[in-house]
Formats: sequence, C-alpha cells, structure tokens
Amino acid sequence: MKLLKITAIVLAMGMINGCVLTKLITVPMRVGGAVISIVPVAGNHVHDAIDKAAEVVDDVPI
Repeated sequence: MKLLKITAIVLAMGMINGCVLTKLITVPMRVGGAVISIVPVAGNHVHDAIDKAAEVVDDVPI
C-alpha cells in the first residue's frame, strides 16, 4: 500500500512538471558543454552550440 502511494505521488509530480523529462536530458548536455568550454580556441564555440541545442530540447512541449 505504501508503494502505491509513493508511485502515485511520483506520477503526479511528473505530470505537474512536464519539463522534468527535458531537464534530465539537457542538464548533462549543459555540463558537457561547460567542460568542453575549457578547451582553448574552439571550446567556447562548441559550448555555445551545445547550449543552443539544449535550449531547443527545453522548448519541446511534453
């Protein structure tokens, strides 16, 4: 019975906040972009491209 309550709460939270799924995808992308930005010369360009891609994924209506 307790497991059923926990499952119901988790499902309700997931439906209330639909952007959770996109955050699960974009956070690692943004962290990877931040790590790559350390690379001299090309790092900032790659970081900007990854950041733009993450913004597109954030805008997906789930």
